[in-house]
Amino acid sequence: MKTKIAIQGIESSFHHVAAKKLLGDENISLIKCDSFDKVTNSLESFRADFGVLAIENTIAGAILPNYNLIDGSGFVILDEVYLNIQLHLMALDTESIHDIKEVHSHPVALLQCKEYLRKFPPQFKVIEGKDTASEAMRIKEQRLEGVAAIAGEQVAEEYGLKIMDRNIQSMKQNATRFVLIGKKENQNLERCNKATIRFELDHEPGSLSNALQLFNTFNINLTKIQSLPIVGRPWQYAFFVDLLFEDYELFSEVVTLLEKAVKSLKVLGVYRHNKENKPSEILNQLAQVDGK
Repeated sequence: MKTKIAIQGIESSFHHVAAKKLLGDENISLIKCDSFDKVTNSLESFRADFGVLAIENTIAGAILPNYNLIDGSGFVILDEVYLNIQLHLMALDTESIHDIKEVHSHPVALLQCKEYLRKFPPQFKVIEGKDTASEAMRIKEQRLEGVAAIAGEQVAEEYGLKIMDRNIQSMKQNATRFVLIGKKENQNLERCNKATIRFELDHEPGSLSNALQLFNTFNINLTKIQSLPIVGRPWQYAFFVDLLFEDYELFSEVVTLLEKAVKSLKVLGVYRHNKENKPSEILNQLAQVDGK
């Protein structure tokens, strides 16, 4: 039986590409969602086994709502993958770039191409859509003239659109980090060397500095720190931190110490750092459990 993976988007979207890199195309059945919220909803309703969420981009930065989604869902990060994102302008093969009056794409993709889109005249419309692939598919199916989409090359191939301009993102080296989320009991602690945590602080001078000093003392490397406003509590913030460690037992001890230094703390996932984009071991792990 194939594993059900919830993604934001449809076939050939970047979330689909990320899911295939992690779990293999032959192993997965897509649960296609038109919003990030519906990805976590699919897991909560047991329609999906796992979900894939974009979490940050080298141009657009952190995708802040997804941090809160993971935090509020009760699921954890199990793995990660990094995609090189090259974005192209595409339309029907009968169109030229001079015919285009509108460009549609996912808001994050549009943000990554902001500098390119500024070159078009003021009457030119930039319209946010569900995701990169869905907007391209709609152009093809409805034969929309004067409309272009911004998406990856795999989308143009999938839906038979003509690429009118290539690599239009603001930075040529453009990458997005995606995370695989699921149940906490599916974590593989044997090969883990990375974690994502969330904590809140009291309003006291030096409270953040004291918390971060713990990681430095125990030689744990912080790779990212992001603050987000806490909904319903004006001017109060939660801190989301990614960190690398060599010894899980030491990391666990630091977490215990950190719990005493902060107002509240939550571990949002313990997993492997996967810059090499190796396939996830999660399916093999589940197969071993089922075989017992």
